[in-house]
Amino acid sequence: MTTASTDTATGATGGTDILAVAREQVLERGEGLSEAQVLEVLRLPAERLTEALALAHEVRMRWCGPDVEVEGIVSLKTGGCPEDCHFCSQSGLFDSPVRAAWLDKDRLVEAAKQTAKTGATEFCIVAAVRGPDEKLMEQIRVGVAAIRAEVDINVACSLGMLTQDQVDRLAAMGVHRYNHNLETARSHFPEVVTTHTWEERWETLQMVRAAGMEVCCGGIVGMGETLEQRAEFAVQLAELEPDEVPMNFLIPNPGTPFAHLEVPQGPDALMTIAAFRLAMPKTVLRFAGGRELTLGDFGAEQGMLGGINAIIVGNYLTNLGRPAEQDLEMLDTLKMPIKALNDTL
Repeated sequence: MTTASTDTATGATGGTDILAVAREQVLERGEGLSEAQVLEVLRLPAERLTEALALAHEVRMRWCGPDVEVEGIVSLKTGGCPEDCHFCSQSGLFDSPVRAAWLDKDRLVEAAKQTAKTGATEFCIVAAVRGPDEKLMEQIRVGVAAIRAEVDINVACSLGMLTQDQVDRLAAMGVHRYNHNLETARSHFPEVVTTHTWEERWETLQMVRAAGMEVCCGGIVGMGETLEQRAEFAVQLAELEPDEVPMNFLIPNPGTPFAHLEVPQGPDALMTIAAFRLAMPKTVLRFAGGRELTLGDFGAEQGMLGGINAIIVGNYLTNLGRPAEQDLEMLDTLKMPIKALNDTL
């Protein structure tokens, strides 16, 4: 077994091959890579991508097992958001084609039923807001109660930044998991959002954790960040210890400030997946938005064999995804079992 002398100040591997170090540190001991080590992985040449993905898959199998968690999402309130997240077509500050719309309770329950039919264990209700007002909190209360009464599925929410009272109320409703993405590294965040801070998001996540709900927190790859910032983001997520990390890849939505950015390239995205798995060996790492454009069908399979162990099926919020049946067929081809609901309760 290969070992390495690690510089405790920098986390550098002292010249020893980073994947050899990762095999001993992450695969054998379950200890995630440091920021400097993640950066080494991200800088590996393209010809080592297959090797990196294979190791990430071994880590996933060792520390998470073979099961894949399937989730569906639905937008309760779409568009008209007052925030200026530069990637998002739902901001009311940008000239995008998305307009404000609400989903009623009956359609919410029907969406949950359709999601459950795919074998999904998680159904996430999303609203495009800075944070929920009293009207939205009441709609969530009614919607969660209706879903829990009729559908055998865990209910998650993504409603922006929360107060302590709102966190406590969501926990009391039986919300299983709360999603609030940090989106990018702390150092890059001001280039992505200016109407609120990275720290505000972090505070909401800490309250969610303390209230006993599971924490879902990830971000978007390809928003102009450097490799150094990508490594920074990976270890900041690891510090948060989220139960789930959604891996999104930028979709340059028309009308947004990031419309001019290029879609991330497949090999770059796959190396990022491997690096994030090696930074967070025991976390649910979920394929989310943008994978269709960035990776296509073959790349999606590579990602599932390169550290990913969860997937959103169907459409996203304002962007089309692959048909759920296509992803379920992929999992069947790869002989990856879908995680059962009773295993998550």
